[in-house]
Amino acid sequence: MIRLGLVLLFASGAACAAAPAWVARSDAYTQPVLKDTGKYVPEESTELGDENYDTQVADLKPRVYERELADTEKRLAELRRQRAQEKDVKVRQDLDILIDSREKKIATMKLEHQYLLEYVNVGEVVYGGLRALLDPRNKPERQKLALVRLKRYAGKEAGYSPIAALARARGEERLASKTLIGPYVGEVEEGLNNNATYMDGIEELFKKANVTGWESDFAALKAQVKEYDDWVKSRLMPRTRKEVRLPEAIYVNRLANVGVDIAPEQMIERAGFDFQEVRDEMQVVAGVIAARNQLPSSDYRDVIRELKKSSIAPDQLMPYYRERLKDIEGMVRAHDLVTLPTREANIRTATPAEAARSPAPFMSPPRMIGNTGEYGEFVIPLANPNAKSKEKMNDFDFAAMAWTLTAHEARPGHELQFASMVEQGMSVARARFAFNSTNVEGWGLYSEAMILPYMPPEGQLVSLQARLLRMARALLDPQINLGRMTPAQAKDFLMREVVLSEPFAQSEVDRYSYRMPGQATAYYYGYVKLRALKTQAEIALGDRFSLKAFNDFIIAQGILPPALMKQAVLEDFIPSQRGKVAGKVAGK
Repeated sequence: MIRLGLVLLFASGAACAAAPAWVARSDAYTQPVLKDTGKYVPEESTELGDENYDTQVADLKPRVYERELADTEKRLAELRRQRAQEKDVKVRQDLDILIDSREKKIATMKLEHQYLLEYVNVGEVVYGGLRALLDPRNKPERQKLALVRLKRYAGKEAGYSPIAALARARGEERLASKTLIGPYVGEVEEGLNNNATYMDGIEELFKKANVTGWESDFAALKAQVKEYDDWVKSRLMPRTRKEVRLPEAIYVNRLANVGVDIAPEQMIERAGFDFQEVRDEMQVVAGVIAARNQLPSSDYRDVIRELKKSSIAPDQLMPYYRERLKDIEGMVRAHDLVTLPTREANIRTATPAEAARSPAPFMSPPRMIGNTGEYGEFVIPLANPNAKSKEKMNDFDFAAMAWTLTAHEARPGHELQFASMVEQGMSVARARFAFNSTNVEGWGLYSEAMILPYMPPEGQLVSLQARLLRMARALLDPQINLGRMTPAQAKDFLMREVVLSEPFAQSEVDRYSYRMPGQATAYYYGYVKLRALKTQAEIALGDRFSLKAFNDFIIAQGILPPALMKQAVLEDFIPSQRGKVAGKVAGK
């Protein structure tokens, strides 16, 4: 049974309001879609918090493509029928979200099945599936369920085959087709290199959770992953491609899946213009800092390199970031920017396995279903295990960076964004199926801009540097995927013009090339959409516009796609603000 929007207790002792009635109606429509997800990729359901699938494992049995496609097409037809009959506006919006998610899934499945020889990194799959259960935020009884999932991964329970053997069988079936495009060689090499770290990560998770009885099944799974990796080296590696580029239809599809609905050419032009604008702003701020500190060069690149020299010792990094968070919260309250909770936010450093999986700062969201008090975590990796040099990744451990990174990942950024959805009782459709990078990361970058005017000059320069990186992503990602530049050329550009370290620049181009092609463009695109919408609200309301009211309204909508967010602002926020003012006048 799905339990969304349970009562949570805050530091102040006040409880959140019960979920609105429309949420229950929306969730009833969403239940069958959740069942489809749990049937084929139960690990995703576990991460969402749906305990119904905590012991299940990914379906890699024969004809999985045909079975999942048929189920998804059937679900889409049913959702369209339900949408035609539903009267409630918010529930119809959620049905639109569900329909869009199924349409995109079908399009993606068909395209990738037509063109691609899929690579499944079994080591990463089992690490992710077990980590979702062994997460320290889970209660001990849920953590213990990892023993069942582990046994099933290893094929040690009746009725289950080893997941590595199933992945190999599906791979052999697809290898028979000589027309399919193989995975990028760098992706496969990275997976093979990281699997030992993932196995170590699983062992560490079991030990930290104080769960016993895992050793024998884990030893079997570890050996199976090793055998699978040997198969990858001998059978799949010869079919890998040396060029990053894929058919343009697949890249455009991936852009759509992260919420970007413009053509790559438009993205390159827009981002290219804004890149120049932001770089000019950086030069002005860098000149102020250089003059005040009597630096030998006022070039923004040289000034950032000077700022990076003020690195924070590893044992002082978390206390430093927590202090910056307090400063930012003070700024938010002093300038009435957005409503903040009274409890503290969670910040920690990444484990080696987490850094291998995501070698850049990230928000680990709370469970969105059945939440009983779990909150998100702002996680900072201290190294990139996939770097090509011994150079230190010095992009996140210096004083000036703490301002913008904390604003983005913690408050008023992602931590506030996800906590708000849990606390107010958000529908599952908005929490899970509207979730894409444009909707989520647009708010993160918008939050950086919200705090930038109140930062010290050093923080402002580095905040603009972070914005410049988002423009560079939107500029470079499509050019790599259209075959106009190589990952090496993009990496050189990032190190030279955006002043990234080699390890972080490598992480960036890996993301554009094979980790998540298209995803990195969504930060910029979501930011543009949200800032443009704010401008429309300001014009419509004039002196009646309240920044805090606008930001609170945006947060309260959950993770809505830009089109639905625009509809909500135009049809709900603006009329409600006009009504408040009219009411005050009438009261006089």
